[in-house]
Amino acid sequence: MAGNSFGTIFKLTSFGESHGKAIGGIIDGCPANFKIDLEQIQQELDRRKPGQSDLTTQRKESDQVEFYSGILDGVTLGTPIGFILKNTNQKSKDYSRLGELYRPSHADFTYEKKFGIRDKRGGGRSSARETAARVVAGAIAKQILKSLGVSIYSYVSQVGDIEMDKGIDSVDFELIDQNAVRCPDDESAEKMMELIKSVRKDGDSIGGKITTVVLNTPVGIGEPVFDRLNADLAKAMFSIMAVKGFEIGSGFEAIKMRGSEHNDAFFNNEGVIRTKTNHSGGIQGGISNGEPIYFNVAFKPVATIIKSQNSVNVKGENVEYKGEGRHDPCVVPRAVPIVDAMTAITILDHYLKAKTNSL
Repeated sequence: MAGNSFGTIFKLTSFGESHGKAIGGIIDGCPANFKIDLEQIQQELDRRKPGQSDLTTQRKESDQVEFYSGILDGVTLGTPIGFILKNTNQKSKDYSRLGELYRPSHADFTYEKKFGIRDKRGGGRSSARETAARVVAGAIAKQILKSLGVSIYSYVSQVGDIEMDKGIDSVDFELIDQNAVRCPDDESAEKMMELIKSVRKDGDSIGGKITTVVLNTPVGIGEPVFDRLNADLAKAMFSIMAVKGFEIGSGFEAIKMRGSEHNDAFFNNEGVIRTKTNHSGGIQGGISNGEPIYFNVAFKPVATIIKSQNSVNVKGENVEYKGEGRHDPCVVPRAVPIVDAMTAITILDHYLKAKTNSL
């Protein structure tokens, strides 16, 4: 199986299955002599882990990361960083029927047709459990970027048809983690949480949107043509399970605008070149221009629902399927640190491309 690595210089390779003994990763290209705050890494994992509120799956995983290489006395050595997170709360019996059928909108059918075999204990590599490894690598990348003055903030801006009406300029990022849905607007958050609870009670699921803002990215990060920063951010987001859409800057709203409205005019702000507007989302020609980078990521409703659905079994027979096991009714609250992580990995990787592999 190819495609288990992301990044060019700062590169993560993840491994493990949802119901195996452990998941983990190897981070290559991490700069040496950087003091890592291990507690901050654990805090990021705690934001992603299951069972953290009544809005999420009640699978209980401590998600305690164990490092095996690349860090000595909390300082990076510049060598590959190896780590694992043990799976401690598997209930594979909840998935005993999965070997007999293909779940609607899951990867069961495509994995089996591509590889001739699949992990029938809950999705294996296609499970969102894999993203815990990304959060570890992203937490390290976030710390390095923070030392360079770069800050990353992701938050839930929409669940179903409930959308907060605050723009990125009026959001208080300190409020993101003040509620279970991770929406930095109390009124919107309350409505979102009620909707998610209602959907769960119905045995159904619902989608949502995460907005990300990156502040103080240096000018000149990103490569022309095929390795554009915005293209790699899009790839990073689409590599996350359940992502169905990505837009940066003005996104699809640009369709409604004329060039005279959409163009970001330059001006000299006390010796610093800025733009009066930021429809470009901080990236022009695939390269950062120094303005805030911002984008939206759309997540579909979780595929596993506790409602009867039509499907097909491995013999090609029509069957009825009803979801079992422990699943999120809405993925976006737990996806916030995953989006943060993939953003950080992408930005740091491009930073190291633009500079050198040292700080």
